[in-house]
Amino acid sequence: MINIKNLRDEIDTVQSALASRGYELDKDTFMKLEKERKILQVDVESLQSERKNLSNEFGKLKSQGEDTDKLKIKIDQINNDLKEKDTTLQVILEKINIFLLDIPNVPHDSTPIGLNENDNVVVKKYGDNLSTNVVDHLDITSKIDTELAAKLSGSRFSVLKGDIAKLQRALISFMLDTAIKNGYEEYYVPFMANKESLTGTGQLPKFEEDLFKTTENLYLIPTAEVPLTNIHRDTLIEKSSLPLKLTSHTPCFRSEAGSYGRDTKGLIRQHQFEKIELVQVIDAEDSMEALDGLLSNAEEILQALELPYQVIELCTGDIGFSSCKTFDIEVWMPSQNKYREISSCSNFSDFQARRANIKIKSDEGKNFAHTINGSALAVGRTLIAILENKYDGSDQITLPQALKPYMDKLTISI
Repeated sequence: MINIKNLRDEIDTVQSALASRGYELDKDTFMKLEKERKILQVDVESLQSERKNLSNEFGKLKSQGEDTDKLKIKIDQINNDLKEKDTTLQVILEKINIFLLDIPNVPHDSTPIGLNENDNVVVKKYGDNLSTNVVDHLDITSKIDTELAAKLSGSRFSVLKGDIAKLQRALISFMLDTAIKNGYEEYYVPFMANKESLTGTGQLPKFEEDLFKTTENLYLIPTAEVPLTNIHRDTLIEKSSLPLKLTSHTPCFRSEAGSYGRDTKGLIRQHQFEKIELVQVIDAEDSMEALDGLLSNAEEILQALELPYQVIELCTGDIGFSSCKTFDIEVWMPSQNKYREISSCSNFSDFQARRANIKIKSDEGKNFAHTINGSALAVGRTLIAILENKYDGSDQITLPQALKPYMDKLTISI
């Protein structure tokens, strides 16, 4: 959630920053709500003060045995007025809260200005020998079965079989082990989350149509970022214990409501997919350096898997709702002759911490934490990248050396 103090003190600056990411701040609505809030708050405080003075006077008169009936009537009237004013104030405060929940994060000053993905900046390329294979992963192997998945569940699902299923399991274990080696603590978390958790990380209320909701008012998680971050919701963390580094493997569920007609075949865009997520809770002064470290953690996996990739810095018009700065890692997909996103590493500043009430305690006092997260990696897309980059036209795929401990072999039948 955006810091309301910044809106009150520097609304024109905030409005301009949000405009750079394509968000039009309704300044007039906010100013109107703020005006109502101020008037009501003054009224409530005035009535509270008057009630306190009259209550003191009431006590004195009663102790002296004097008549207090008229004063009691006056106090009762003030109590009624106060209740009415305070009720109205709470309504206005809730309207302000709803207004704030709709506002995206303010881009960091270092985030490139731009309108959309065409203005993103390539900051790094890894791997020189790009495969020119034009065979799609569904044509490489029969062990990714989308027709069987459609029979079971519908479109945008898949069934993996044999060595391909084992390869997916191996990738999950390899990615988790790499994260643990880099200081992350592994968690096994629920695959469903409540409204409060999804509000904390920023998916609700704005993006409910992208989520799968159960009849129990729970939501299937779109990413492990949701439960991992909310482990620390409504907590006060000692600064000396930072950074907190968490990781988890989960399936992720997304309705893909805004992607009709895009990537309808194969594993690129599914309703259910696997990811290993990295989350850090850190102090504000360390968050940008921590983002660089988290990005390196994700890159390390692609390098070990011998996959070509590029890192792009997202412009203001392309960063996610909760992010102030994002780097995407895109892996080379030969059959598409282009790079495709395989990880998104973001700094959310104190945006999620304000929504989820995650605070840090230090000698200087209490402040909201910063949170960062990224995928390391999206498992299905990693599997596709291995198949397509390693395919040589034969009926076998030679795997990267890093997977040998998890597969017990370096060639698999396709």
